[in-house]
Amino acid sequence: MTLLLLAGTGEAALIARDLAARGQVEAVASLAGATRTPRPLGLPTRTGGFGGEEGFRTYLEHAGITAILDATHPFAERISHRSARVCGELDLPYCQLLRPPWMPTPDDRWIMISHEEEAARHIAHGSTVFLATGRQTLNRFANLSQCRLICRQIDPPDGPFPFPNGDFLVGSPPFSVAAEVETFTRLEVDWLIVKNAGGEAPRTKLVAARDLGIGVIMLERPAQPEGVERVETVNEALDWVAGL
Repeated sequence: MTLLLLAGTGEAALIARDLAARGQVEAVASLAGATRTPRPLGLPTRTGGFGGEEGFRTYLEHAGITAILDATHPFAERISHRSARVCGELDLPYCQLLRPPWMPTPDDRWIMISHEEEAARHIAHGSTVFLATGRQTLNRFANLSQCRLICRQIDPPDGPFPFPNGDFLVGSPPFSVAAEVETFTRLEVDWLIVKNAGGEAPRTKLVAARDLGIGVIMLERPAQPEGVERVETVNEALDWVAGL
């Protein structure tokens, strides 16, 4: 058996290191390449796209992949849908690790939206907006032209901010609650925009926003593949691999 681990999350890193330590399963990890210098996973790792669906099929055949564990980000829906569909057609075992979404407490000030462009309906002109949504979708916030925008990303930017009213903030997770409180206070943040990725480590920014009374615009998750095997934790994912 050769397992393809679709990685890019903290859970995927834990799975990869566990598989590498045990050495009982032949596995290769795949990263989309969103981060220039990702931390080593302990497994043979390929980086970058597959060249579309046909390229993905060709890779699976040439690499002798016999099962796929999808531990990508909950918003990497194109990868998940494609992988689930191809596995179904090729009769390959497929499992998606999808951590539970965050749920607001009574003290949270959340507004749920489906698309980034909707955020402008809720944010007053002149507000300082902290974008914790990544640079890939930054262009979708062009209608926040009357606000100050701060976009946090892991890698130093390749060029200037695409809008005159914004700046990049480089930082590598994890961030503690105290660190997030300091950052939001120093930048005088009025609104936090975040994807509902779930997970404990990224939750600290939500706790900081709640402690400071900052409003949160929460992007709802996209639709996930239907009719697939799905787990929520690293241990459940490793049990699935062990049962193959």
